[in-house]
Amino acid sequence: MAERTVFTLLEEAASNWGDAPALYEPSRTEESPWRAFSWNEYKRFAIEIAAGLIHLGVRHGDIVAIDSETRAEFYFADLGVVTAGAVSAALYTSYPPAEHVKTLRQLAPKAVFVEDSRTLSALLSAADPPVDARWILLDGQGDPESGADDVLTLAQLRDLGRNAIARDPDLPDRMRSRLRASDNAILYLTSGATGEPKMGLATHAAVVANCDIGAQAVPIGPEDCSIAFLPSAHITQRIAMQMFPLRMGMPVYFSKGLSRLPHELKSVRPTFFVAPPRVWERMYTSICTELKKRPAVTQRIFWFALGVGGEAARRRQRNRSVPMWMDRALAMANRMVFAQIRERLGGRLRMAISGAAPLGRDMADFYAAIGLPIHEGYGLTEGGIVALNPYGQARSGSIGKPLPGVDVKIAEDGEILFQSPTAFAGYYKSPEATAAILRDGWLHTGDVGEFDADGYLYITGRKKEVLVSSNGKKIYPAQIESLFKMEPLINQVLLLGDRQSYVAALFTLNPAVAEGQPGLDAAAEVKRIVQKVNRQLAPFEQIRRYHVMDRDFRIEDGELTPTMKLRRARVIENHREIVSNLFLGKEG
Repeated sequence: MAERTVFTLLEEAASNWGDAPALYEPSRTEESPWRAFSWNEYKRFAIEIAAGLIHLGVRHGDIVAIDSETRAEFYFADLGVVTAGAVSAALYTSYPPAEHVKTLRQLAPKAVFVEDSRTLSALLSAADPPVDARWILLDGQGDPESGADDVLTLAQLRDLGRNAIARDPDLPDRMRSRLRASDNAILYLTSGATGEPKMGLATHAAVVANCDIGAQAVPIGPEDCSIAFLPSAHITQRIAMQMFPLRMGMPVYFSKGLSRLPHELKSVRPTFFVAPPRVWERMYTSICTELKKRPAVTQRIFWFALGVGGEAARRRQRNRSVPMWMDRALAMANRMVFAQIRERLGGRLRMAISGAAPLGRDMADFYAAIGLPIHEGYGLTEGGIVALNPYGQARSGSIGKPLPGVDVKIAEDGEILFQSPTAFAGYYKSPEATAAILRDGWLHTGDVGEFDADGYLYITGRKKEVLVSSNGKKIYPAQIESLFKMEPLINQVLLLGDRQSYVAALFTLNPAVAEGQPGLDAAAEVKRIVQKVNRQLAPFEQIRRYHVMDRDFRIEDGELTPTMKLRRARVIENHREIVSNLFLGKEG
């Protein structure tokens, strides 16, 4: 049997689904809101781009970078790069140009795809001396004012590829025959939540294995659809929303951005949707904010319905029967309340997935109660997606069960270790870091967890993020921080207290909630929320002092990763005086 590569997935998709829609890009005309690309076009574009790159001098194993938001042209370029036998390295677009230049110098790519001339100009202005690479614009025409020589557009690159194939009709077959499953296909930039970002290499074999494993666990196909909006540099987007739909024949729509997503969900009506916890949390906050503007009777109906739905969901998760009276009450709650909420997501969603960060049990309980259970999954740059709540059997608070072919064990210190064909090949030019995480055939995740009696896996913290109080007590901040996710007023929270005698916290507030409730005493409300959470904690875990920040933690200040995870060390460094005052007895 021939080796299966990422290009094999594209060939199979074109063979199976041909002229059926594969990708929907927002249209620039008034005739239709979307422009569709077929599977056959997808394959043809990738081959033309690959041939064009080879014509430019890109060779097997070379790195090609992509600096672009998630869009159809990204998918075409990405598949073109790996079809050429090169390694595709996507950059996080939320990082500043200077950071991108630093990364490009480390990678020394032979070519760089950039979204448009404005992005190119920003990169060139930040680079002194210039980055030595061929530049290709995904959108628009070459910009003579950009300062780069010989800038190509994607259309021009495809023209080069078509001409190369016309001169050498055997070129596509040679490209295909040179690809090996063991070749590196993708270079991921870790988001750097627990330290400086690293670069992980994934082979064709690892990517294909992740897609094949997913096919055994996630029942989607050409009749389904989804919306892509996450950064393509992140493994969740790249595997779950690019490679996996390619394997399953599911068409993907591209969002114009987070601000447009609520409208797009209603118009596209996806059946499959992957989002990080922040998206699910914002939806919940929006619902709660609107609810407080409704009459008291409406609020009482909502909370009664949520109570019934929550109890029914808990019973089903534990394989217990739901009494007839509860079923009837639930049917009424569904008709009067929950169906309207689900319509916000299009009304057809049958598999909702949360990934990239922990969701939190209470948030999962809310969505289960309204008839939209979240199937939380788990993966990491170094290992691919390795766990997921089984379809129709999601359990709140759990990251699910290991996917087929993935072996998981818990080390003596509680760390989650796994072996899987989806594991990465190693860190780019860093054998020491690779050896530290891949030991004796097991990938050490850095996450601490446990299994329940039914084989569901739960994360209880991160080894590097554990706080050890001055009396030796271990405190896992992620668990406590998750208790604030159900409070619409609280936007972000960061626990403090390593080597201290008590726990403190930094909070940021949601301005829409604070401003949307005239007369709200935010300080008093935060105090009430902290007291409420403290009642759920052991005495040594309780928050004794806190400070409410005057702004959110931000990506541009290095305080958040592109997937909105807190970079704890950077937050503490940026706000050292505030943190110090919390442990000097000066409460904010």
